[in-house]
Amino acid sequence: MPMSWHTMMEFVPPLVGCVISNLNHTFEILRTTGECVLNVPTAELAKKVVACGNASGQSVDKFKTFGLTPVAASVVKAPLIAECYANLECRVIDRTLVTRYNFFVLEVVKAWIAPRRKRPRTIHHQGEGVFAVPGRTIKLPLPKTSLLTS
Repeated sequence: MPMSWHTMMEFVPPLVGCVISNLNHTFEILRTTGECVLNVPTAELAKKVVACGNASGQSVDKFKTFGLTPVAASVVKAPLIAECYANLECRVIDRTLVTRYNFFVLEVVKAWIAPRRKRPRTIHHQGEGVFAVPGRTIKLPLPKTSLLTS
């Protein structure tokens, strides 16, 4: 699903906030159906991601045109993309800010990953055709007691 911006909002339940331009075909679909799939592509799909983002699903079958494989989701009607590392089935749970800011709050109701892919090089759009690819990973020890529960 093409979006302008997103953020993780909560872990339990898993909530994601996203902004989608009201000029995009996706905006009307999400507003009407109240569900979607967020796809997490890898660097190998970068050219297809850009091509999909620059084509309207209103006039183009993106799966056929860009050689992607739709897979039936288990909770929502929107399809997963088989080539993506992860797919998050979502439902809109809050539309309060849609009219003013095009901001939807989504609950992730089912998550899928490709478990065989170790350390995938996922891509993250930063705007203006620029993508970040995660680099070095660090792991820090967890504190014995949480500061959040103190």
